[in-house]
Amino acid sequence: MAIVDSDEFGQFQEDSATPHTSRLATKWLQEHFSNFRQFHCPPKSPGMNIIEPIWVALQCAVQKRSSPPGTPMDLRIALQDSWCEKPPGYLQTLVDTMPNRVASLLCARIGPKR
Repeated sequence: MAIVDSDEFGQFQEDSATPHTSRLATKWLQEHFSNFRQFHCPPKSPGMNIIEPIWVALQCAVQKRSSPPGTPMDLRIALQDSWCEKPPGYLQTLVDTMPNRVASLLCARIGPKR
């Protein structure tokens, strides 16, 4: 588990998206449930998901390359190179924004986004 609190329990953020509710994902979750705490989010709620700004940043970086990736392997290499160019604290900065994201959504009483 990559994200572990001081109490040694990991955090699992799940938003009920279709891939997360597949039989395989559901089975894995049931088998590993005791290893982490679940943090349920409204379905399709990018305001709560730090992966969204990561995808946007990587997409922009790949699009700015002098030549677009021509094969899946080229795309993989371009994404890896773009990720490696991020500053060391990039991911932690996004993680640190979570309390404000949660508070904002609770204050706005925003439900699932369509």
